[in-house]
Parts: sequence; C-alpha cells; structure tokens
Amino acid sequence: MRRSLAAGLASVLPLAGLTACSATDAPDGSAVVLAATSDRQIELSRWDTARQWRKGETAGTAVDGGDLVFDSAVRSATAAGRSYDVARWTSPWVTTGFDYTELVASWSATTPKDSWIEIEVRGRDGSDRTTWDTIGRWASGDRYLQRSTDSGQGDDGTSVAVDTWRTPGLPAFQLRVRLARRAGASYRPRLDLATVMTSRVPSTAGPTSQAGPARGVVLPVPRFSQMAHRGHYPQWGGGGEAWCSPTSTSMVLAYYDALPPARRYAWVPAGHVDPWVDHAARMTYDHAYDGTGNWPFNTAYAAPLAGKAFVTRLRSVREAEELLAAGIPVVASIAFGPGELDGAPISASDGHLLVIVGVRDNGNVVVNDPASSDRRHVRRTYDRAQFERVWLDASGGLAYVITDAAHPLPDPRAATNW
Repeated sequence: MRRSLAAGLASVLPLAGLTACSATDAPDGSAVVLAATSDRQIELSRWDTARQWRKGETAGTAVDGGDLVFDSAVRSATAAGRSYDVARWTSPWVTTGFDYTELVASWSATTPKDSWIEIEVRGRDGSDRTTWDTIGRWASGDRYLQRSTDSGQGDDGTSVAVDTWRTPGLPAFQLRVRLARRAGASYRPRLDLATVMTSRVPSTAGPTSQAGPARGVVLPVPRFSQMAHRGHYPQWGGGGEAWCSPTSTSMVLAYYDALPPARRYAWVPAGHVDPWVDHAARMTYDHAYDGTGNWPFNTAYAAPLAGKAFVTRLRSVREAEELLAAGIPVVASIAFGPGELDGAPISASDGHLLVIVGVRDNGNVVVNDPASSDRRHVRRTYDRAQFERVWLDASGGLAYVITDAAHPLPDPRAATNW
C-alpha cells in the first residue's frame, strides 16, 4: 500500500462500529425521496443465486441449487486444538461508485455439527491492495466454536471495529469466505446469501425527510421487553440493557411466525418470559466483543429462520417506509443523549436497537422499543425529526432487513441498498 493511502485513515467518519445497548438512565434511488440524498452514498452488493456465486473463484466449493457449499478440502486449519478441512470462495473485485469509508459484510449460512465459516475482506486503490482482514468467524451453534470478531488489524490504513471495516476511502473491495468442517467429515457447511454494504455518509442527519408510502401503516409486530431478562445469563451479556439487539431481532422473527422451535430453547428454565430471547442472545453473542450487539451475527441468526436477512444502511425514514409499505419491519441502530428523543423509556443510550414498525398519519415514527420495562409499554411513537436525527447521526442509518417468502423486498432497481 502507498503511504498516502494509509495516512488517510484519520479522515474516516467517526460512525459507531457496533451497538452497545448500554443505557445511561437502480441504481440511483430516484424512486424514493431521501434526506440529504447526494451526501449519503450507499451500495449493497449481494450474492444469493447460482449465477452470482459462479462469478466468484471457487477453491473446494461448489454451487448446489442457489447455495455455495463445501465440496472438497484445499487446505487444513487448526482451531481449539482440532483439525479442520477448509474450502473457500472469493468474489470478483467489486468497484463501487464512490470511495467508501465503511464496509459491513453479512451472510446467511448453515454450519452443521463441527463446522464454521470465516469472512474476510480486502480493498484496492489502483494497483495497491490491502491485506485480507477477518470480519468474523461464525457458526450456527456454539457447541464447537465460540463466534468471534477480530478488532484492530490496522496494518495498512484500514482497521476492523467489531463488525465494521473502516478505510481511508477505497473504490473497490473483494470478499472471501472460508468454509471449514472437522477433518475427514462428510457434512457440508453452506451459504445461502452473502452481502457487502459499502458506504460514505456524513456524520449528521441533514434535513428531515417527508412522510411517504407508509403513512398510516403500523405493522402488527409482537412486543418483547429486553428488561424482562435483566440478570439472565451473565456469560452472554446478562440480559436487561445488554440485549436490545437479540430482543429486536426476535420481535421481527415473531412477526413472521419464524421464532425457533421450542426444542431449541428447552435449556431455558421454566418461568423465564419469552425464552426465545435468551436463546437469541446466546446465538448472537460475540465472544471477542463480549456482547450481543454484533450486527451481522444478528442477521445471520435470523436468516435461516425467516428466509433472508442482511445489514445495510438506509438514507432516511422515508426510505424505511418503502420497506414498511411492503410489510417489512426495520431494525434500526440509534444513540441519543438526554432530551434528544422525547418519550423514550430510557433517558440516554450510547447504542441501542429497536424496531421501526410504522408511521403515523402525521409522519411520526412508530417503534417497538425493547428498552421498555414490560411488553405493554414497548410500542412507542417518536417525533420524526428527532428519531431520524438520532438514527442517522449515530449509525449512519444502520439497519437489519429481515424478510420471509411472503414479504419480498421492494423492487431493488429503486434503491442501491437492498
């Protein structure tokens, strides 16, 4: 890498790279009216069909239906004292329409028995290439592998902040996926979907968007409270204020009637309210970050249950309305200080997730806020301008988009981020 590329790291926007959940008491998108559209550059690249997977370079992987699967070992690896066979897939170089400063990869995968996947990315500027950086090592279960990320890796002007890859501004990227299974085994880890969201967005919200196609729409998303789990399972974050992300993810799964079967959370003692939330916390826990707020770990948990799920950024509440109008609730990452979000159940948070479920006739935003003390108070209405500001200022409009077969995405030609 040229020294000029590495030196540019200081110019990266200071957006949050994770959600802490800790409270302190077409391409051109012309079909949507957006807030500060020209300043919010967002692209989502996705691989989820046989044709798309075949555009990448395979090494021991194969395409089965619309999935990428382990086929044969091309190398070996050791983890936790055990030996694994490894195959891999590498995407083509993807050139974005701008110099992106942040990248978030997400995926839908199944890893039977003692198998797992590892996600890596690298960037390019002209003839200069960064090194490969690891975004995460993930498995469907936690019997054999502790899911984890590797923050840091700042050797070439880029760095990893839990789930986010930060750059000084690069025009291209490449994604690599390693699929690993216990040496000599015959089961086949597989990917149904991989996405990469690249963005360059300002650190302030800009003008408030106007109400649009979801005006008057409120989706019947079930209500769960993270606070009902206060003190549960310290080894997975301890519930309460730490579990906003798995609680929000579980609300969307419940809306799709896609919560895990009872046998999956039979280990939760009788008497625990909404035991599927305890299960979701365990299944999304990042052992390196020490929390359940890892964005792609949450969508990776949700995807096999519902159908599809990924992490992206939206440019405004108006853009979220396109999804709401299609029957798709949106999990949003916000942060706010005292007096910045009227009617919130907590006075401030340096990172919080909730579910956008609708828009009132006057344009204000209806949410399921899991920080409420009980289910009855989870449904809230927030001022549109306040909400849009604490969402776009805090995370650049970071969102989980989870869909099922009955609720497909709106026409992707109308947006670049789904």
